[in-house]
Amino acid sequence: MLSTPQAGDAAAPLPASVRRGYALGSVATGTFGTVPGLLLLPYLTDTLGIAAGVAGVMVFAPKAWDVLLNPVAGRISDRSTSPRGRRRPFLLRSGLLLAVTFALIFAGPSEPTWLAGAWVVVMFLACASAYAFFQVPYVAMPAEMTLDYDERTRLMTWRVVVLALAILLSGATAPMVVEAVSEVSSETSGYRVMGLYIGLVLLVGVLGAYIGTRRAPDHGVASPSGTVRDQLRLVGQSPDFRNLLLTFVLQALGIGVMLAGVAYVARHLLDGGAASTFLFVAFVGPALIVTPLWERFAARRGKRRGYVVATGFLVAGAVGLLVTVTGTAWAAYAAAALVGIGYAGAQVFPMAMVPDVAAEHAARTGENRIGVFTGVWTAGETLGLALGPGLYALILALGGYVSSRADEDVTQPDSALTAIAIGFSVVPAVLVAVSLLWLRRYTLDDRVHAGADSALDTLPEEPTS
Repeated sequence: MLSTPQAGDAAAPLPASVRRGYALGSVATGTFGTVPGLLLLPYLTDTLGIAAGVAGVMVFAPKAWDVLLNPVAGRISDRSTSPRGRRRPFLLRSGLLLAVTFALIFAGPSEPTWLAGAWVVVMFLACASAYAFFQVPYVAMPAEMTLDYDERTRLMTWRVVVLALAILLSGATAPMVVEAVSEVSSETSGYRVMGLYIGLVLLVGVLGAYIGTRRAPDHGVASPSGTVRDQLRLVGQSPDFRNLLLTFVLQALGIGVMLAGVAYVARHLLDGGAASTFLFVAFVGPALIVTPLWERFAARRGKRRGYVVATGFLVAGAVGLLVTVTGTAWAAYAAAALVGIGYAGAQVFPMAMVPDVAAEHAARTGENRIGVFTGVWTAGETLGLALGPGLYALILALGGYVSSRADEDVTQPDSALTAIAIGFSVVPAVLVAVSLLWLRRYTLDDRVHAGADSALDTLPEEPTS
C-alpha cells in the first residue's frame, strides 16, 4: 500500500533536494532525446554508407515501437505497489538497461552494410524499449509528488534547467568525442567511444533521479480498472489533453527535424564539425538564462499564454536559421539563440500542464490514470522526435543527398545543400506555427485562473487500510 500524505501536506512546497533530485532525471531524458536525433542518422548515411531514405526508416522504426509501448508502460507503473514508491523502481531497472544498450548501438560491426544496419536497428529497439519504461514513470511522478498547481511549475523549472544543461553537455560534446577520436583512429572508433561516453552520462541521470527522489512525497490514488483500451478511450475524452498533446507532438516533430539537421548543416553549410558545438551552445545558453523568467511569466500571465509566446520565439528562430544557406555562421548562431529562448518555454509550460490535466482528471474520477496520461504523452513526444529524422532524411533524399562510407569524400549537389537548409529551418517553422491551432483551444488554464476548478489542487488520495 502506498503511503498516504498527512493533512495539510498537499500544497506544501517540495524540499529543494527533491526538486534537484527529480531534475537529475532530465540528464537521461535530455541526453537520449538529443544524441540519437543528432548523430544516428549521419552515422548511418556518412559512416555506414546507408542510403538516406533507408536510414530514415531505420531511425524511425524503433521509436515507432515506443509509441505503442509507452501507454503500456504507463499502465504497468500505475499498478505498481512497490514500497520504494509507485514509479521509482522503474527508474533504476530500466535506466541501467538504457545506458548499456545505448553504448551497444555504436559497438557493432561496420561491414557488411546489411549486418551493420541490422545491429543498429536491434540495439536501438532494445534501447528505445528501456527508455519507455524509464521515461513514462519519470514523467508521471510530478502529479503524485505535489498536488499544488504552481509547485508543478517550479518543479518543471528545475527540470528544464537540467534538461538544457544535459542537451548542452551531450549535444555539444558527443560530436567533439567522435571528431577527436576519429583524428587519431577511425570514424567508426569515434562513434564507439562516443557511445560509451554517452552511456556513462545516461547512468549519472538515472542514479541521480533514483537516489534524489527517495524522500519525495507520494500522494497515491487508487489504481484504475479496465483494460488499456478502456483507459486510453477515457484519456482521449479529455479535450484539454488532446489539444495539448497535438500541440506538443507537432512541436516535437519540428524540433526533431531541426535536431537531425545540425550535423549536416555544420559539415556542409557552416564548414566544420566545430559548428555543431557552437550551434548547441547558442541554443542552450539562452535557455539556461530565460527558464526562470518563463516561470515568472506563468505565475503572472498563465501557462497557456506563456506557451504561446514561447512558441512565437521558436517560429521566429527557426525561420532565421534559413540564413545557414549563405554560410553566415554568426547569423545562424543568433537565430539558434532565439530558438533556445522559445524552446525553454516550450518545455517548461507543457511539462507543467500535463500533470495539471492528469490531476484534474483524477480529482473528477477518483482513479489514478496519471501513468496512462503520461504514457500517451511520451508516446506522442516519441512519435514526433522519431518522425523528425525520418522527415529530414526524406528531404535529403528529395534533394539528391549522396551517402558515403567513413573513408569516402563526396561532393554534394546544390539541390542537396538547399534541402539541408530548408529542412533545418522552414520545415520546423511551419510545423511549430501550425501547432498553435490546437494550443489556442486549451481551456484548463483559464478555468484555474478564474477559480472555476478548485479540484485541480485536490488530487484524491488512496484510502488507507
